[in-house]
Amino acid sequence: MIHITRLAVLLLALALPGLALAHGPTRQKVTLSVDVAASPEEVWQAIGNFQDMSWHPAVHSQIGKNGNEIDATRVLTLGEQGGPTISELLYKHSDEKMSYSYRIEDVAVEVLPVTNYSSHLTVKPREDGGSEVEWRGAFYRGYPNNDPPAELDDAAAIAAVTGVYQAGLDALVERFGAAE
Repeated sequence: MIHITRLAVLLLALALPGLALAHGPTRQKVTLSVDVAASPEEVWQAIGNFQDMSWHPAVHSQIGKNGNEIDATRVLTLGEQGGPTISELLYKHSDEKMSYSYRIEDVAVEVLPVTNYSSHLTVKPREDGGSEVEWRGAFYRGYPNNDPPAELDDAAAIAAVTGVYQAGLDALVERFGAAE
């Protein structure tokens, strides 16, 4: 019996280094910001309503429930009528801090190649006037297992989220002008 126990311990010890080397995907993060000429209040008026993402050029339309209350939901339709959708849930909102946080509840990875996505949008005053808009997110790639296809790997997820953020921030610069 002692030999069987020792053999089991030895086999387990040999297996552990291999288990330590195996791991799944790593949480990715993207943070982009832009300085605009408008006051923080003016920018927040345009982007601070969770139920109105009309300022983003990729959003064709949206429907939602519960305004800016915690657990409010919205469904964004992208591109054109009948285009792909993204369902999101608000989990933090502060007019005082000019910030809100949300997460994606449902999206096809072919539309946005991410899983477990959460995001934060914040408007801050700049010392020299105008505003800084920061958009940051954390997520996992669209393929949760090892050896993902290229369209669902970390690089694809980072590129897609960066593209979404950049398009939105560029639209704000176009609308309010760049801060000097």
